[in-house]
Amino acid sequence: MGMRQETAEAEAGSPPRGGRVFCVTEDPLLLDECARVAAVAGVAFRAVPTLGEAMREADDGAPLLLGADVEEAPTRARPHAVLVGSERDRGRLWRRATELGVEHVAELPEAAGWLVEFLGRRLTRTDEGVVVGVIGGCGGAGASTTAVLLAAAANARGDSVLLVDGDRLGGGLELCLSEERGSGLAWPDLASASGRIHPPQLEAALPRAFGVPYVSWPASARSAKSVGPEAVAGVLDAGRSAFELVVIDVGRGGAGIEEFGWASDRLLLVVPGRLRAAVAAAQLLREIPPVPTGLVVRGRLGEGVDAERLAEAVGCPLAAHVPELRSADAVSEEGRLPELARRRPVRRATNSILEGLLGSPARASARIGASMPRHARVLQGVR
Repeated sequence: MGMRQETAEAEAGSPPRGGRVFCVTEDPLLLDECARVAAVAGVAFRAVPTLGEAMREADDGAPLLLGADVEEAPTRARPHAVLVGSERDRGRLWRRATELGVEHVAELPEAAGWLVEFLGRRLTRTDEGVVVGVIGGCGGAGASTTAVLLAAAANARGDSVLLVDGDRLGGGLELCLSEERGSGLAWPDLASASGRIHPPQLEAALPRAFGVPYVSWPASARSAKSVGPEAVAGVLDAGRSAFELVVIDVGRGGAGIEEFGWASDRLLLVVPGRLRAAVAAAQLLREIPPVPTGLVVRGRLGEGVDAERLAEAVGCPLAAHVPELRSADAVSEEGRLPELARRRPVRRATNSILEGLLGSPARASARIGASMPRHARVLQGVR
């Protein structure tokens, strides 16, 4: 369905779902674009002439759309603020994002679909879990291993967690979780799902490995059919409601990023400890969704290279350095990969990531990417 058709349907029928989005810009074309996005998202739209007026009228939880032409700076941090502009504003857009400390950036109309989902989620959800997507910054980076270890570590420290296999062509994440597939639903069983999935029913219907419920593609030589966006959205929405944390092994393919990366609240980009891998990851960083992104460096570091330098080269903050995992391949082949999460160096690294994702409100400033927009970091780190 195209953007124009979605807008027409929203304007013709459904009332706003609740809440209001505030927009500050003097650009009439950008204002119209933002109003159309709000209509599609089904939320009330309020255009205000100045940032000061918006800050007075909007509560802290209300989404705030700031045009790239806005010269004022917010007097306090706004976690639901989005800097908006068009392609012609690109240079000014990223520069202003850095100056204002806004963590979400949207170029319209290209990012209209993402902004519709962002507004819909922010204005309709209550207490929901965090969805973090794990993406390999280059081939063989170890994103699947990182996702499994993160989920296992979260479970070990008492967080409720769901592990999702988002890599349809990855051969089935379940192979490294258990020697035998547990009884429960897999992606093919959920492919026909549409509408809302009852969260407790999803939790009860999933297989578990080492105490962690998971949704996997079957480990089969048969062709894996893709799952439609309604089914993906239904599973992830139910996961948000049922679990404190949803960890997705996104994969590096465009389909996985399109289906699962854009549904993530946070992203982790995984790279080996080599400068060449950081260069590849910096290129990928430009293609992934505009949400806060942290770098996970895995394995032995190259000569003269440290994790902080790699993060600077990629252009996003360092989330953790996971040390070299001896016997990881063998343990994975035996279906015992989650056991590695018990090792002390792994616990130290994964707990650092988890504290950033699930830490208390008092530690919000330490959350991954919270201090600067992800795209602005790209421009700072890669010249």
